[in-house]
Amino acid sequence: MQQQLQAMLALQDEINTLVNDNWREQEFAWYRAIWVESAELLDHYGWKWWKKQQPDMDQVKLELVDIWHFGLSLELQQGRPEKVAADMTAELAAMQAAPGDFREHLEVFTLNTLASRQFDLVGFAQLLADTGMSFDELYRRYVGKNVLNRFRQDHGYQDGSYIKNWAGREDNEHLAELSESLDASSSDFSDLLYSALASRYAEANTAAV
Repeated sequence: MQQQLQAMLALQDEINTLVNDNWREQEFAWYRAIWVESAELLDHYGWKWWKKQQPDMDQVKLELVDIWHFGLSLELQQGRPEKVAADMTAELAAMQAAPGDFREHLEVFTLNTLASRQFDLVGFAQLLADTGMSFDELYRRYVGKNVLNRFRQDHGYQDGSYIKNWAGREDNEHLAELSESLDASSSDFSDLLYSALASRYAEANTAAV
């Protein structure tokens, strides 16, 4: 777990730096992004008692991964990836989470985030348990989304020149397919995934000419 945490923290540091070289000094409101994502997450899970709703668990997990990005950014305010990964591993090892009431746990997590303006790691781990999302699944999904964010930035996302749909599908569909074809336990999983995505994108652009 510590190795995976360190890898994810390093990737988050890289993408944040790509967007803003001095992101640590900017004091971005990561906590605010977390509670907004939490509200979106609850909509996907369902909370309206006046209509029939079924949780869209794939979307729920995608929102959890988005929250994880912001949580890692908050954690990185405490130091370098190596130290932060060790601290996070120790905190997670000290807890045992059993599945429970997801909505109530999400509210507690969000309240803790707003009150402290920090990342409630234990509360997030509880949400993973509630949704049956393993740490390995979180890792695969996170690395995939991080690679996609980096890929988009590298191909004109900020200036609006990048188009998400290519070769007849959205880029996240290409990513999901490639992710399943690679070994997530490999130490260079993120690099392999980026290379595979870039290769497919180049082929699509060549074919379109």
